[in-house]
Amino acid sequence: MKKILNQPTDVVTEMLDGLAYVHNDLVHRVEGFDIIARNEEKSGKVALICGGGSGHEPSHAGFVGEGMLSAAVCGAVFTSPTPDQVLEAIKEADEGAGVFMVIKNYSGDIMNFEMAQDMAEMEGIDVASVVVDDDIAVEDSLYTQGKRGVAGTILVHKILGHAARHGKSLQEIKAIADELVPNIHTVGLALSGATVPEVGKPGFVLAEDEIEFGIGIHGEPGYRKEKMQPSKALATELVDKLIESFDAKSGEKYGVLINGMGATPLMEQYVFANDVAKLLEDKGIEVNYKKLGNYMTSIDMAGLSLTLIKLENQEWLEALNSDVTTIAW
Repeated sequence: MKKILNQPTDVVTEMLDGLAYVHNDLVHRVEGFDIIARNEEKSGKVALICGGGSGHEPSHAGFVGEGMLSAAVCGAVFTSPTPDQVLEAIKEADEGAGVFMVIKNYSGDIMNFEMAQDMAEMEGIDVASVVVDDDIAVEDSLYTQGKRGVAGTILVHKILGHAARHGKSLQEIKAIADELVPNIHTVGLALSGATVPEVGKPGFVLAEDEIEFGIGIHGEPGYRKEKMQPSKALATELVDKLIESFDAKSGEKYGVLINGMGATPLMEQYVFANDVAKLLEDKGIEVNYKKLGNYMTSIDMAGLSLTLIKLENQEWLEALNSDVTTIAW
């Protein structure tokens, strides 16, 4: 294993200290906790928090800031944050109007965030949540009942952050979230596995000429291994899978997110984007929003994911296009 770190056991705390140092104009680390919170003065609005295991940077700390998350809880690498950490994030974020939690669909995340919600409510803080399960690749994975929560989560941050900034109530944000999440679908592929620092070797190994469709962001198995193919063929597989899952029709409006898994250069992501554009155009899909980059990574996995959001509501598009002040958006 060749990585730029000191002790593997210190990687999360040292990363958070480094992040808070570089971006101290926007965020700070909550003392004694693995939480990144925004510096903004509280204004009595609903607070939005998210969290999960580390290793997916810039998710989720990179989306803390004006117009998006109030705080992010960072667990150990690929490990859910503990309930006491989540509770502290709720208390840190609360502005008096309640706290909304965005939870990715992993059993540990759901259990720990719900325990924290119970504890916060005992302290008089109103809490609501949504579970994001945008990954259509497989049902019932290693750490998940149902579908996994992956890159589409950042679109949820953006749209709900916009609602919170505009003074929507906790109940209104919950209603938006429940309508939004089923309209976001993602599927990914990997060229190589990710190496967790404390483990020291990749979570899975693919042959030199092999790829895997449908992998998860913690290296969970996908749905099919194949020989390496040109970008056009990879794009066709992912686009067809998403079109089928939405039963998408010509003339419908969608947004596109192409997300790098950590070790795939932007050069390759843009080649893939070019292929996706042609495929969607051929199918008559109207693309009204586009985003590309490394947003929900899997440490040093080579690969990418493709997300489509069905833009059922014009306000969602306005929210996606609104300006925010964060590290990574």
